[in-house]
Amino acid sequence: MLLKVMNLKKSFDKNTVLDDISFEVKKGEVIAIVGRSGCGKSTLLRCLNGLEQINGGEIFLDEAPITKLGASYRHWSNIRKKIGMVFQSYDLFPHMNVLNNIILGPVRVEKRSKKDASFEALRLLERVGLLEKQSAYPRELSGGQKQRVAICRALCMNPEIILFDEVTAALDPEMIREVLDVIKGLRDQGLTMLIVTHEMAFAEKVADKIIFMENGKIVEINTPDRFFSTPDTVEARKFLNLTDNFEI
Repeated sequence: MLLKVMNLKKSFDKNTVLDDISFEVKKGEVIAIVGRSGCGKSTLLRCLNGLEQINGGEIFLDEAPITKLGASYRHWSNIRKKIGMVFQSYDLFPHMNVLNNIILGPVRVEKRSKKDASFEALRLLERVGLLEKQSAYPRELSGGQKQRVAICRALCMNPEIILFDEVTAALDPEMIREVLDVIKGLRDQGLTMLIVTHEMAFAEKVADKIIFMENGKIVEINTPDRFFSTPDTVEARKFLNLTDNFEI
């Protein structure tokens, strides 16, 4: 098992955001995490790579526990080499061009040579159709292009898992397809991914497993076929009745 989450708990003051979360992720598996806004999906991703400190439970990567009380910055820096994350807001450095945004992590964190990191970055940019944008700055890119650059940045660290946090939420419909096509390509290449999304049709097509959350709890874990046709829980049926599919 590549990733295992056991009885995870997270609170902000007296507000419980994650309540006894448990699930497993196999190597090469794609899991879509769905649910209403505010149910804890994004917080869950942030806990998985140490951007939020958990209040209870345990996370295992390659069967080794990664949640350590008072863990150092270096510890989580090493974990984030293995568990990459792509954010809704891109988080590109505006004063750096595309190529330098992508190679910053490999050069500074992994101590790879600039030449080797640049070679990998250019290969990734070509894969997502942005090779000609290597010298452009973020202000010169569309939202979809920025998000594809952010995906290349995460991939350049050669992670074992990538977490996607609502990466299409800030995009126009025509740009959404650009990003979703890249993610589908990564699925076809066998990359392990956890995807928080509101794009139900996309989740149905790309995921091996659906995790449905409500009020900080996992209410249902199911296959896409079962979840979208005959979900096991009343909560999931109510949720799907309120959700409009985005066709791709």
